[in-house]
Amino acid sequence: MADAVSVAATDSPGHEALSDELVPVQESLVRAAYRLIASKGIERTTLQNIADAAGVSKALAVYYFKTKENLLLAAIRWVLARVTERMTSALSSVEEPEEMVRVMLGTIFVDPRRNRDFYLAYTALIGEAARNARFNELNTTFRSIMNAAYADLIRAGEQTVFVVDSVEEAAMGVRALIDGFFLQWLEEPDWSELHGRYKEACERAILRYLGAAKPA
Repeated sequence: MADAVSVAATDSPGHEALSDELVPVQESLVRAAYRLIASKGIERTTLQNIADAAGVSKALAVYYFKTKENLLLAAIRWVLARVTERMTSALSSVEEPEEMVRVMLGTIFVDPRRNRDFYLAYTALIGEAARNARFNELNTTFRSIMNAAYADLIRAGEQTVFVVDSVEEAAMGVRALIDGFFLQWLEEPDWSELHGRYKEACERAILRYLGAAKPA
C-alpha cells in the first residue's frame, strides 16, 4: 500500500506533492475523516467515528492507516490535493491576467457549504501544525504549493497588468487576502447568503493590491 501520509518535497511544488493513490476503502475512510474534521475538529474525531461514518469496521481503518493521526493526515492531504488540482486545471487554459484572477477565485470560492467545510478543516490543520511536526510538514507543503501558484499567476501579468515590487511577496499577499476574507466570512451568522459578496470583495481587493488598472 502507498504511504498515505508522507509528504514529498519537490523543487517545483504541485498537487503531485500532496496526492496519493488510494484504494476505494481508503478513499471512503479519508472522505469520512474529512467531513468529521470539519464538523467535530481533530481532537474530538475518533477512529471509531470515522469507521462508522465510512460504514466499515474500526479494525479495517487500523489495517489501512494504523493510527488516527495517519488517517487524519491522509484526509487533509486528500482535500488539499483536490483544491490544488482543481485550480491548476482551471488556469491552464486562461491567458489574460485579470481573467486568471477571476477564474482562480471561481475555483476557490466553490459554494458555501464546501468552502465552510474546507476552511474549518484547514484551520484545524493550522492549529494542529503548531503542535505537531507531521501536520506542520503537510501545512508547509500546501503553503508552498499555493504561494507558487499565486506567483505564477502574478508573473503572467507582471509589468503589463500587475505592478508589484516582489512577485514572491505579492503571492504571499494574495494568499493573505484570500484566507483573510474566508476567515471573516466564517464568522458571519449568514455565511451562506454572504458567500457571493465575499467572493466579489476578495476579487476587487486582489486586483487593487496587484495594481490592476481596472479592478472589477
